[in-house]
Amino acid sequence: MQIETLLAQAGMRRDPATGSLSVPIYQTATFSHPALGKSTGYDYSRSGNPTRAALESVMAEMDGGAQSCAFASGLAALDATLRVLPAGTRLVVSEDPYGGTVRLVEHFFRQCGLEPVYVDTANTRLVARVLKKGRVSAVLLEIPTNPLLRVADVRALAQLAHQYGALLIVDNTFLTPYLFRPLDHGADIAVYSATKYLGGHNDVVAGIATAKSGEWGEKLAYTQNATGAPLGAQDSWLLLRGLKTLAVRLERQQDNAMRVARFLETHPHVRRVYYPGLRASPGRRRLSRQSRGYGAMVSFEVDRVERVSSILSEVRVFSFAESLGGVESLITYPIVQTHANMDSALCARLGINDRLLRLSVGIESSHDLIHDLSRVLS
Repeated sequence: MQIETLLAQAGMRRDPATGSLSVPIYQTATFSHPALGKSTGYDYSRSGNPTRAALESVMAEMDGGAQSCAFASGLAALDATLRVLPAGTRLVVSEDPYGGTVRLVEHFFRQCGLEPVYVDTANTRLVARVLKKGRVSAVLLEIPTNPLLRVADVRALAQLAHQYGALLIVDNTFLTPYLFRPLDHGADIAVYSATKYLGGHNDVVAGIATAKSGEWGEKLAYTQNATGAPLGAQDSWLLLRGLKTLAVRLERQQDNAMRVARFLETHPHVRRVYYPGLRASPGRRRLSRQSRGYGAMVSFEVDRVERVSSILSEVRVFSFAESLGGVESLITYPIVQTHANMDSALCARLGINDRLLRLSVGIESSHDLIHDLSRVLS
């Protein structure tokens, strides 16, 4: 079946006893056993829950993987993924990732013996140089990166990583399996903050990790159970409900994002626009070869820092809030919100400065979104 059909029917036909179209919410901590030595397949909800199992089955099928595991947040999914890497090795990381990724890697995994090496993963040659030096257990990249929306060649990096015995882990939060399936391009594990587009309504916090092979799937499932950060039944159901409209939401959001980006591109008070769908974007051709769309995230730099405060306080259609991917449009100030934990010198070099704003474009009228930005920019 096409992915639109899989999404629309996410979680259906999971209750043969009643024929319920919606998978039931198994709000239970434990399950009774029919007899000694016998099990229904479920014993304790940390180890497995039917509602979460329905979600994980849908995600594995959408990603084209052997197994998916649902976690209490995107960072919990990434944490479980990085725990499978051996200590004493190096981890190549996109140099402009989500700030929470930097915090997790620097303050926890570095202490556990994993050495992060930050590289522009959109530059395949730079990644190759690090891999050639040895001791790299994995490459972790975002596509596109957050908030500068750089685009990596996933297939080329997968081939390189495997050549040197490393895994390729792709944070696919911005594109989702609807637009791009990293595992089809050679990635070993895809991770998501499911809070974002997969949920789509800013009403659930969740994470997903999908492994291409059964071996890595079993390792993720073991870690999920052992560390105790699985997604609960209620949130699993909310995520299944969100998935049903992912295709139609993203199509509308992408169309709106393109219109907003084109407007910003011509505005006299905007110095630079980051959106891979624009013709001037350096990542446009590369993403076109890999993905069926460009996503709905737009970043832009205004001409003067003095404009930022008034923009954030005076928007009426956009909401000044963290997160992204919901039906509602949000505006974020990365340097003091999502990327506050990043090194200031690195931020300055990359262009994550005090004039940069990030938009998560929703499903509202594009006319209203553009009018809102036009008003506050002027």
